[in-house]
Amino acid sequence: MTDQTANDSLPDRLSTDPRSAYYNAKILSRDIGIRFKGVEKTNVEEYCVSEGWIRVAAGNARDRHGNPVTIKLSGTVEPYYRTRD
Repeated sequence: MTDQTANDSLPDRLSTDPRSAYYNAKILSRDIGIRFKGVEKTNVEEYCVSEGWIRVAAGNARDRHGNPVTIKLSGTVEPYYRTRD
């Protein structure tokens, strides 16, 4: 099998919420990593590289519809495909 990570690029904006216009199941089926301000983040709900922000869950808080409450953090966003060793 060839290494496709060099050929594939992640979108500028991606969301894990299926109701979002930026949701892409095909991309999310692969192992994606997000580096934010140089630190690996595992709880990212949505990101935008060009605008420089991520949305992360605010603890266990839920809104009235049962969705996680998120906060927006600004900084350098670096999405990448994790390689499987």
